[in-house]
Amino acid sequence: MIFTKEEKAKWLEDWKASGKKAWPYAKENGLIPQTFCSWTKGGTRKKKPGFVEIPKQLIRPIVQSQQIVIETGNLKIHIPLTICTEQLEMLFTVLGKMK
Repeated sequence: MIFTKEEKAKWLEDWKASGKKAWPYAKENGLIPQTFCSWTKGGTRKKKPGFVEIPKQLIRPIVQSQQIVIETGNLKIHIPLTICTEQLEMLFTVLGKMK
């Protein structure tokens, strides 16, 4: 079942007034506990990541043409062997957010 913002606000107001913990309150009122608990934390669904800009100071020019190519589906990533640790960490962070 999908609730409007107003309905969620009413449920949250009633829950706060009840003094109960979120999980038992949700079960007692026929709500899905996981969903209700996410409302209590101010979120409903995770947002998909957008474009993430890598600052220029972290990008080094490619000196060698040797590279690693990772292909998965329509995605093709060229990683130069000269990549620094910070850039590689940032790349994996961004890729992890794309799941």
